[in-house]
Amino acid sequence: MISDAGSPLISDPGFKFIKHCIKNNIKITTVPGPTSIISALQLSGIPVNEFFFAGFFPKSKKETLNFIKKIKNNDKTSVFFVSNHKLERCLELLETEINDRLISLSKELTKINEKTFRGLAAKIKEKLFENKDNFKGEFVVVVEGNSLKETLSNDLNYLDEEIYKLLSKFSLTDVVEIVHKLTGITKNKVYKWVLNLKNS
Repeated sequence: MISDAGSPLISDPGFKFIKHCIKNNIKITTVPGPTSIISALQLSGIPVNEFFFAGFFPKSKKETLNFIKKIKNNDKTSVFFVSNHKLERCLELLETEINDRLISLSKELTKINEKTFRGLAAKIKEKLFENKDNFKGEFVVVVEGNSLKETLSNDLNYLDEEIYKLLSKFSLTDVVEIVHKLTGITKNKVYKWVLNLKNS
């Protein structure tokens, strides 16, 4: 099986062919070839000791929201494909939902027009719009995983003692800003949490 668009079997139905070969005791092997997933991870500058491959950025509005939510909640680095006509929508969602994590966007990997954009979603979006040709090609997105503190944001009690100390020295607004920046937890959630501690 040969592909002219990267390694076969990566997010395509070719696994059915392999499954058939295995079932029929047909010997199979693999010859290493280019896969944009690994190339994008290598170029991203984001930790890749563990990563989650999410496949293709979906079509429908509901599917895209669920897709981004899955990546937002993942503590591993995420990598996925996005086509050029869905790229703007993808970046808008990343900017809205995951605006404080590093992102790497690679296009046309191993080809003459190869480019990689790195930074927060808003910065990448700004760079892309500098030249309409930036939207041409095939794209791979790498998103930094959420931090341990963000993962623990559903159980906020682990920082109560530190919050009490901060409240004795700073205003409520300042404490909310400090905790938000240190943990990545949304300001709204931090505000309710800190206010409850202050009132108690």
